[in-house]
Amino acid sequence: MEILQYTEQHREFRQRMRGFLQEEILPHVEQWEKDRITPKWAWKKLGRQGFLCTAVKPEYGGMGGDFLYSVIAAEEMARTNHTGLASSLHSDVVVPYIESFGSEAQKKKYLPGCVSGDIITAVAMTEPDAGSDLAGMTSTAEQGNGEIVLNGSKTFISNGINSDLVIVAAKEAGVSDPYRAVSLFLVEDGTPGFKRGRHLEKMGFHSQDTAELFFTNCRIPEENRLGEPGAGFGMLMEKLQQERLVTAIGAQAAAEMMVELTTDFCRQTKDPHGKPLAKHQACQFALVEMTTEVKLGRTFLDKLIAEHAGGEQVVVETSMAKYWITDLAKRTAQRCMDLYGDYGFFEACPIARGLRDVRVMSIFAGTNEIMKNIAAKFMGL
Repeated sequence: MEILQYTEQHREFRQRMRGFLQEEILPHVEQWEKDRITPKWAWKKLGRQGFLCTAVKPEYGGMGGDFLYSVIAAEEMARTNHTGLASSLHSDVVVPYIESFGSEAQKKKYLPGCVSGDIITAVAMTEPDAGSDLAGMTSTAEQGNGEIVLNGSKTFISNGINSDLVIVAAKEAGVSDPYRAVSLFLVEDGTPGFKRGRHLEKMGFHSQDTAELFFTNCRIPEENRLGEPGAGFGMLMEKLQQERLVTAIGAQAAAEMMVELTTDFCRQTKDPHGKPLAKHQACQFALVEMTTEVKLGRTFLDKLIAEHAGGEQVVVETSMAKYWITDLAKRTAQRCMDLYGDYGFFEACPIARGLRDVRVMSIFAGTNEIMKNIAAKFMGL
């Protein structure tokens, strides 16, 4: 019995996206990994085919799809074994802030471009001295004369180089309560006072642009405030359930992909005596154990997807899934590499990239230690 009820339309969407990625994206991935960035034309191609922001309503250019379309898009992107097109970040983490909290004017101005791929988004929360503790941020926003002046710096910002629109978290000047001071602001590329810093070199996620962002007397109109003054912390907290769930979906799909690749490798590769690796008990046990774990993760995840799509509050369970499944992806990548042997050490082996890329998943969207703290609090510990 399937937990998630996919329709024929969902299945057609999956097949169409898989075919598109195979033909239009995969041939370029190796070059993008070397270039350390994905070109904007790839985003536009993805958008033109309807694979971005599937939840956006038709009146703003989207298809108005349910959350299962987002799940499919995240899973199919994970199957490409590259992270340069951070489409789930754009479609299911950043853009929902505009959908949920934006004014009608903001929605009409930005959402159609987000759907088409003409506008790539990023969210700027993390600072050099404030990561998981959002209340510790020091970026400021001062209002006056019909403008808002932003000052501060952000770091580790995904889509930081390519982004055309950044949602910036900053504290309102003069508000002492850190949880009531945070507001969100929309900053467009090219705004005076907004500059990009270093394109950061990373262990993994090579084709995904991560950067520093600087705001020095960056002036934006008051209408670029997202939501009400001081409501930013609450908005960020409200959207974290989906952000962490999307992270778990990507990690789960990556783990499944690596087990599938490794199982095929062990079936096809023979030892010096001509015996397939898959016929050795050690390999069999490793593959069975990994397959069992990914099936357990899939069952837990699909239940949460169904509950989230149904509007239920599953903050604690999603925090558990985020930490457990991202840790699962790391364990799986390491064990798969062991089964590949010497070949696993070379860049030609897909697990080499997979191992690097999944490592950060336990850190972003709130570290796994923070996820355990959340669960412990709700358990009354």
